[in-house]
Amino acid sequence: MLDKMEARADILLVDDTPENLRLLSTALTQHGYKVRSVINGRMALMGARAAPPDLILLDICMPGMSGYEVCQQLKSDPLTQKVPVLFISALDEVLDKVKAFSVGGVDFITKPFHFEEVIARVENQLTIQLLQRSLTDLNNQLEERVKQRTEELRQEISERKKAQEQLLHIAQHDALTQLPNRSLMMERLESTLRDAQSHPDYNFAVLFLDCDRFKRVNDSLGHRIGDLLLVAVAKRLKRCLRSKDMLARMGGDEFAVLVHDLDNPQQVLDIAQTMNHRLSLAFHVEQYEIFINASIGVVFNREQFYQQLNPEKPRQTPAFVYGDAEHLLRDADTAMYQAKAEGKGRYEVFNIQMHEQAMHLLQLENDLRRALDNREFCLHYQPIVSLATGQIAGFEALVRWLHPQQGFIPPNVFIPAAEETGLILPLGDWILQTACEQLKQWHDERLCSQPLTMSVNLSVRQFTQTNILEHIERILVETKVQPDCLKLEVTESVLIDQPESIMKLLQALKNLELQLSLDDFGTGYSSLSYLHRFPMDVLKIDQSFVGHIDEAPKNLKIVQAIVTLAQNLSMEAIAEGVETEAQLKCLRQLGCEYGQGYYFSPPLAAPEAERLLITNPQW
Repeated sequence: MLDKMEARADILLVDDTPENLRLLSTALTQHGYKVRSVINGRMALMGARAAPPDLILLDICMPGMSGYEVCQQLKSDPLTQKVPVLFISALDEVLDKVKAFSVGGVDFITKPFHFEEVIARVENQLTIQLLQRSLTDLNNQLEERVKQRTEELRQEISERKKAQEQLLHIAQHDALTQLPNRSLMMERLESTLRDAQSHPDYNFAVLFLDCDRFKRVNDSLGHRIGDLLLVAVAKRLKRCLRSKDMLARMGGDEFAVLVHDLDNPQQVLDIAQTMNHRLSLAFHVEQYEIFINASIGVVFNREQFYQQLNPEKPRQTPAFVYGDAEHLLRDADTAMYQAKAEGKGRYEVFNIQMHEQAMHLLQLENDLRRALDNREFCLHYQPIVSLATGQIAGFEALVRWLHPQQGFIPPNVFIPAAEETGLILPLGDWILQTACEQLKQWHDERLCSQPLTMSVNLSVRQFTQTNILEHIERILVETKVQPDCLKLEVTESVLIDQPESIMKLLQALKNLELQLSLDDFGTGYSSLSYLHRFPMDVLKIDQSFVGHIDEAPKNLKIVQAIVTLAQNLSMEAIAEGVETEAQLKCLRQLGCEYGQGYYFSPPLAAPEAERLLITNPQW
């Protein structure tokens, strides 16, 4: 009966990446499931409400509406609130997973996904659904027959208990390794915290473990061998623990350990060291010999153990006692990533500085979400100078963030956070809109004899937008700026990731008469096989080459080669980071068309840039 019901199960796939939809749909269809696929949150909500599926596989990072928002709306609708939602995402931070479960997700699968794991988790959730329906039916039958058949009632009660036990086991154990899963680990952690609060002398620790470079095993030997290796890893880890300790698989290649009844912190460090040692020994999986190691983060429930490990360091913060299981896992995960940063195959004990850094990044992300609404961003404009005439030919628009409490925050701090959270999309739209409005104003004021150009950076994340072309067209129409005066700057990584789709998009941008610049040329892939295929107009020479052009012969030759390459491809060259007259002289001798840097001017606020234009400087 279970197989027949699973064969008719209706699964809704939601992912903005067509390739992911194709791969998942093929795998699930081959297992007998009926599959529907949509590419965004709005379509997912429409499809789920029109015909509620048995299960939803939902991507987190999508344009327009994130997976978190989609899940929240599904759970608030009585028609879809009981449909289980499994999140699929490349996000792998514990905070992302916590949020996924807090909005109503039942499971979390990390990209790149393993098809065997996806199928196992899907089957788990469908089995849970079936058992829940079976349990409901059983309860109804019991209520109807309780007055008539006492013996049947006893039998059905027994079946009910058995179903409950099976349901509980499935819900709290990992299908692959049969270890406790995240849900059961969280339950035990909460219980252990309550015990520790009632008994001040009760000490425990949590270890969070991630297998290093596990993806390489899947990529080279296949996911089946990877799954068998995970089972072997779980068994080996279990042999490192005492019978009263608990090992759980948290998902993917991540495990957590709850170590009870500690007398001193060295006990936990010995366990971590033993785990690292035993995992470093060869695994024999079928005919393969595989070596793997792990990074481990360690967190204790009380501060006294940290003091025992570092008695020479005075306490700089108030004593703390954990009261939330999520905080324990969060800090253990933070320490694990620190172990990876320190070289992998080792353990790191959590310290307050790690938490402060993580909290700083979280606060930064929260502040970013409010910064656009609060108009905390502004644009500065750095002149781009024609080396032939010595006059300003255009500007590059550079975003700046003036935080109300922290003051100026450098772009290299907040831009990566904006990229990771997806906030770069609305921020990028605002930058382009504002820069175009400023350019149109300067054109209307006729501050120069020749029309100025404006260079605006487009991030990798912006190129993943399905409607990026419509966004740019709308801004051009609204601002009435001359398209050939707008230069869109992209990095080499954009060209490499998806060359065919990017080629079509770049050509569409060229059809709008926009100019395209390849930024920081020479620092990325610098693949000539790609360069000649893409319709680029400008090569921007990275400042790392320009900075010592007058001192280092190699830098001079590199810049000369890039300028020659640009000229041979009918492209313009812009040298970034020009800071001295000697550098300017070298660039002019090489025939470089444009220069940009502090020798000419730092980035300026719009009024200052306008005053500079009025003075009509010449270098």
